[in-house]
Amino acid sequence: MAEGLRERKKRQTKQLISDMATGLFLERGFTSVTVAEIAEAADVSVNTVYNYFPAKEDMFLDRMEGVVQRLARMIRGRDAGESAARAVLREIRGHVGAVSPAYGLMAGFADFVRVIEDAPTLKARLYRVQQEVRQVTVDALREEAGAAAGDPMPFLVGGQICWIQETVVEFITAEMLAGRHPHEVSREVLGLLDEIEELLGDAVLDYAVRVG
Repeated sequence: MAEGLRERKKRQTKQLISDMATGLFLERGFTSVTVAEIAEAADVSVNTVYNYFPAKEDMFLDRMEGVVQRLARMIRGRDAGESAARAVLREIRGHVGAVSPAYGLMAGFADFVRVIEDAPTLKARLYRVQQEVRQVTVDALREEAGAAAGDPMPFLVGGQICWIQETVVEFITAEMLAGRHPHEVSREVLGLLDEIEELLGDAVLDYAVRVG
């Protein structure tokens, strides 16, 4: 269905508010910027800002729903004959090899991270996102594997799959903060993923293979 004029204007307004807020946060830090200043920069009312974003943290972390669902999408989209973990490794390798901003391989990522490091509420929000990622991933595994409610394997394998992504993100974050070039970091992460795969046991690598 084509997007209507009203929906398009709402989407554009939301994106404008987020863009203005992010620019101010990067320039001055998260805690020093007020919602009133964001509203003024976006040329909207304070009430309009809150209609789109219940909290300041939502403006800076407005793409987190995609992050929460990312591993689950990889698992559900695995190829025939491919396990959940191998699908995740393949997908992450693809992003890293393409030097994708999805994993922080971009100019300016270090500035984004520094804003978070200086804002306890943003760090707390990211921790909650991490917990959501784990739960959504485990739920997807349980569904895809047809596991019973009391079966611990989705929880155990899901934890390992989340560890793959967390390790990659932590490595990239540290290297980008150190001023490394995204392409250089990309090559090193591809090697890191090979080492990660070697560390994973068959119980993880062969879990939830798609039949057919």
